[in-house]
Amino acid sequence: MNFSRRNFVASASTLLATSATVARAQPALVGKPVVQPAAPAMARDASLDLVRTSGVRPDLFMSAMDALDRHGPRLKRDRIGIVDFSAQSSHPRFHLVDLSSGQTRSMLVSHGSGSDPGYSGWLQRFSNRPGSNATSEGAYATADYYTGKHGRSQRLIGLDPTNDNAMDRAIVVHSAWYAEPDMVEQHGKLGRSQGCFAFPHADLDTVFAHLGEGRLIYARKIDAAGGPAVLA
Repeated sequence: MNFSRRNFVASASTLLATSATVARAQPALVGKPVVQPAAPAMARDASLDLVRTSGVRPDLFMSAMDALDRHGPRLKRDRIGIVDFSAQSSHPRFHLVDLSSGQTRSMLVSHGSGSDPGYSGWLQRFSNRPGSNATSEGAYATADYYTGKHGRSQRLIGLDPTNDNAMDRAIVVHSAWYAEPDMVEQHGKLGRSQGCFAFPHADLDTVFAHLGEGRLIYARKIDAAGGPAVLA
């Protein structure tokens, strides 16, 4: 989407200055993500309102938009998913954002056990290594659907050097018992995946309907100093 980038960055940078305390067996892929025409550009005030109301940290939102621009030819540009791994797993930290309408929805999502070996509920580090059971940082393109051991699932293509093993590692979107809200009620945190984006069962259809194939999921953790999480 042609997002009126210069105005958006200027607006979001102003917002950042006043928001410094914001909380911190697989078959071959069928086809490629379909390129769609850009959605209509939002006006400056609408883009700023979206940052304010989306529930996404402004710096993370800007980073996701950079990723969308960087990988634009491979992605549809109307709707995206942004994962804020700066938040604990008890918080709704997966944000579905409609860049055309400005509507957003946030939900729970797990991280990998290799990213949180002490099971604190906080992501400590990312890894792209096979066998790490860790979450990988970066931009993903949603790919095709299949039915596996977790039921209906969706493959992901890692677009960055930090997550380009996603297909080989079988990093996918699926639902899981350990990502249900009652885990938060009982344990104060979700269970951990093997690096996949695991959602509550009731939210999976919403994620699939919002993203479909060929859209961006952007996952990152930005620490209090504005830097990335540790890479393992």
